[in-house]
Amino acid sequence: MARFDVYKAENVSPLLVEVQSNVLSDLSTRVVVPLLPVNQTSPERLSRLHPVIRIENKDYVLRVTELGCVSKDILKKPICNIETEYRDEITNALDFLFQGF
Repeated sequence: MARFDVYKAENVSPLLVEVQSNVLSDLSTRVVVPLLPVNQTSPERLSRLHPVIRIENKDYVLRVTELGCVSKDILKKPICNIETEYRDEITNALDFLFQGF
């Protein structure tokens, strides 16, 4: 498990992205943010708070305002890692949520 890994998790959300620091990998839980298909989100989304992430040729909205914690047991094998492409967008969205800038 690594920061910015993306998972398909049953009964939770279409996709989840782990945003927890790798330093905390010994914890039994992970902080995750749901990724919802663009067509399942409200049109008034804020682009900085809810950036669009492209995975497997599909666009998803990172729903930072819906972040949560899940047991690491539900996160099986990651389908990809999006750190290289989207680290800044994800970090900026989290900063905006918690710091307001």
